[in-house]
Amino acid sequence: MGQAKIQMKKIENTRTRNFSFLKRHQGLFKKARELSILCAADVAIIIYSSSGRVYQYSSSDMTNILTRFNECAVSKQGRVTVHKAEDQMQESNEADVLKQKVDRLKSNTRKLLGKDLTDMGLQELLALDKQLHEGLMCVMKMKEQKLRQQVEQSKTQEQQVMQENEILQRQVQEIQKRVIQPINYVETFAIDYAPETTLNVGPADYQDPDTILLLGPPSSKAE
Repeated sequence: MGQAKIQMKKIENTRTRNFSFLKRHQGLFKKARELSILCAADVAIIIYSSSGRVYQYSSSDMTNILTRFNECAVSKQGRVTVHKAEDQMQESNEADVLKQKVDRLKSNTRKLLGKDLTDMGLQELLALDKQLHEGLMCVMKMKEQKLRQQVEQSKTQEQQVMQENEILQRQVQEIQKRVIQPINYVETFAIDYAPETTLNVGPADYQDPDTILLLGPPSSKAE
């Protein structure tokens, strides 16, 4: 059976923790010694146990190794500071360039609006006049293009409305035909089959206060 995998968490049992520390720090020092011998490297290790006891290993003098480390750290910090200052300088220069561009754009805008023209020479005024003329022509062309597009759109909408009106008119005509045909049929049927009404009045009826009114089909006769 393989060795059980150890969980990477604090060992709660003090005795077991001290035994594991002793075993593992000795193994770490052994690996450091092998590294320094095989690779000709200066190695220094400082360990503080949970009880505050210090353990150390160095392939050469510990003080010399720590001095070299501090000098390297200071030098690295200095390089970081220099790089940071250079970055800040570059950002400042870029900000100045952008500010100059913004100022030029604002100045050109004011001149295009007819402001701040006093300090301009004749050639600058002629160039500005040409620029304004070209800009005006571009505006007019774009306006004409937009107007043409609007007219075409209006024509298209008008055609759509006319087509919809034609469709509605055809639908109304079909509905009227469906309604008028039954009405004509009813009127024809009523005319063909309506009974005749006969009013018979004799000479004696003018003398009799009672008047006889006979209604019925043509075949009926008064008795």
